[in-house]
Amino acid sequence: MVITMNERVYKQLKQANDMLNNQYEAIDRVALKNKEKVLDAFNAHQLSESDLNGTSGYGYDDIGRDKLESIYAEIFNAEDAFVRYSLVSGTHAIYTALNGLLNYGDELMYITGDPYDTLHEVIGISGHSEVSFIQRGMNYQSIDLLNDKIDVEKVIHSINSSTKVIAIQRSRGYSSRPSITIKEIEACIQRIKSQYPDVIIFVDNCYGEFVEEQEPTDVGADIVAGSLIKNLGAGIAEMGGYIVGRESLIQRISETFISPGIGKEVGASLNQLKDMYLGLFLAPSVVKNSLKGAILIAYIMEQYGYVSYPKPNAERTDIVQAIEFNDKERLIEFCQYVQRYSPVNSHVTPVPSELPGYSSEVIMAAGTFTQGSSIELSADAPIKSPYIAYIQGGLTFEHVELFVMRLIERYNKIR
Repeated sequence: MVITMNERVYKQLKQANDMLNNQYEAIDRVALKNKEKVLDAFNAHQLSESDLNGTSGYGYDDIGRDKLESIYAEIFNAEDAFVRYSLVSGTHAIYTALNGLLNYGDELMYITGDPYDTLHEVIGISGHSEVSFIQRGMNYQSIDLLNDKIDVEKVIHSINSSTKVIAIQRSRGYSSRPSITIKEIEACIQRIKSQYPDVIIFVDNCYGEFVEEQEPTDVGADIVAGSLIKNLGAGIAEMGGYIVGRESLIQRISETFISPGIGKEVGASLNQLKDMYLGLFLAPSVVKNSLKGAILIAYIMEQYGYVSYPKPNAERTDIVQAIEFNDKERLIEFCQYVQRYSPVNSHVTPVPSELPGYSSEVIMAAGTFTQGSSIELSADAPIKSPYIAYIQGGLTFEHVELFVMRLIERYNKIR
């Protein structure tokens, strides 16, 4: 397949980029600030070439692993960090954190509504797992948003003697509600902690890292978790997840994950360290590219009559862009276009199918170098009304631009 440059389409692309220049400049400023934060942390901890080499076996005295976790802690303004390739997904990192914090009889309260579908079976609100939180004697309640904001007053009135962890899902997930900004997270934490200082505040940070200048731990979150095949891996890290926060909680989580008395002192890094370091270093730049791509896609799709969440000029706190099609076939075609103009498996045509953890059929377009990587240009959508596609990623802005040009060509033909 040869991609040729259509001058009319290129002119439309340039006009869109010109219209979005102010938003692009704001993204550039945030990226520069976050790159400075990363570089300062690398320099402060004196990263050496020898630190890039991994260990085997138990992983005792893995200097590179320990230094990586110290760098993560500094970047996130946290006391400690647990960063491992053996955390296989964002869901796994979130589960690991919550599992280490909750005991029998404790309550987990989600204050941004129910979380992603993949966490429903973890909690026990769907499925039949014998090791879900509810099956193991933990309690759960969720508080829906009020006018797309955290209903802080209802949260305060709903906290009870068994409430151990209050969880915030920063990103929208499969919903049209706005993602939760750092400013809103800060105000919410301050209000809760003023009355319940011992309640643990957990933030699912997936898709949100380096989108703003601050992270949830900068504004009072006790524990934050996410995936390395999203923002912080920058398409370089092949696997992994991270958990950052208070030292005592990280110790508890690592001991639950590995073994009491051992915790984060073991865990060989094998040959993963270089990619994890390089991914972290590149992450502010790749997140910048992804954000610009999301804004461009939103702008172009609105030109053709589709509804975008968030709007092209809206404040951004994650890399996810939702497009509402209100038409099953248009939704499927869009996702197939994402796949068609991907660098890997472009010859493959994705179709809706059932997937574990999801309540409806899902179509996933991901011609990515790393399976499941959502910092690479990808899209997925539950096949249910109002037929919304969720797009994220873009290692390079030029890739997103080429994809958008193909969309323009297609929509000009069917207009």
